[in-house]
Amino acid sequence: MATPRPCRGVFLLPVKTHRLRASDRDHGDMTIQAQLDDLHARAAASLAEVVDLDGLASWERSFLGPKGELTQVLRGLGGVPAGERPAAGRAANSLKTELSAAYDARARQLSATDLERRLAADAVDVTLPGRAPTIGTVHPVSRMIDELSDIFALMGFQTVFGPEVATAHYNFDLLNIPGDHPARDVWDTIVVDSNDEEIVLRTHTSPMQARTMEATKPPVRVVVPGRAYRYEAQDASHDWMFHQLEGLAVDEHITLADLKGVLGELARQLFGAERRVRFRCDYFPFVEPGVDFAVDCAVCGGKGCRVCKHSGWLEMGGAGMVHPKVLAGVGYDPAKYTGFAFGLGIERMVMMKYGVDDVRAFAGNDLRFLRQFASI
Repeated sequence: MATPRPCRGVFLLPVKTHRLRASDRDHGDMTIQAQLDDLHARAAASLAEVVDLDGLASWERSFLGPKGELTQVLRGLGGVPAGERPAAGRAANSLKTELSAAYDARARQLSATDLERRLAADAVDVTLPGRAPTIGTVHPVSRMIDELSDIFALMGFQTVFGPEVATAHYNFDLLNIPGDHPARDVWDTIVVDSNDEEIVLRTHTSPMQARTMEATKPPVRVVVPGRAYRYEAQDASHDWMFHQLEGLAVDEHITLADLKGVLGELARQLFGAERRVRFRCDYFPFVEPGVDFAVDCAVCGGKGCRVCKHSGWLEMGGAGMVHPKVLAGVGYDPAKYTGFAFGLGIERMVMMKYGVDDVRAFAGNDLRFLRQFASI
């Protein structure tokens, strides 16, 4: 084979050694410099048409990538005679440097353009009023507990809290409900442990009656809000877990008239002067005499609905004069001291005040229901 003839200091490469892509195979008779010039012109024109980063990545693969056109030319330099190879290599590397610099410059330009576009899309008009953050609010039952505590504080009662898990001794025995008492079966108690000593979820907040009297000498005036638990069916006015407010007053010369005066004032403060109050005789083991305390139903205006079981009255709770056995059980002299006690259903008071027709809504975690109380 004849030796290739030099041309302007650049040497022709045999076509078989270039391994050029199909689009370049018809340039086999061109010098390396001509091929590089043609590649440079096409790469520059193609780069000028790139409008986004995806297109730039495609351009980089076509010209500078492992299978790109310039890479194919560089691989073909191995067929150039050793004495001529440096000049051809320098020309190819110079073009690679130039195209890489053009790629970097275009990448910076397109990145800046893309950033400006995204910033414009995410722009915030600082002159617009800010969005109010979503914050929580007090649950209507907790709010009612606070309101009841404030009302009773004005009447001289202190608010105290007690444990939700109690022994049967405090939950029943000290309240005149011993183990063989028939009323013990009425409470539908949830028992936690019954090995050594029966431990229960308190069925009412009344255990704090005995705890308070054991720790305090008369006079005593306390209210005890908190959860209570009973294993019973759920309906519009009953739930297995509910909130109760226990009240206790013990002193000399306390009468049933004092109890009626306190609960009547509570109804006026809470529901308004137009609400009617009703006391009827009832039986509770820890009071004698006992009464049930009811208010005419605010949901139906006393006409009768499913909440008041179509009676027109909604029972708020039980009350009465503290049984002498309860006083004696904690060391009080029943010949000297008398007292009254009451237990009120807090959810029923919220239902009365705000016209809620189902007690189960308070523990349902339905935000549509709870949001109604956010602005109250």
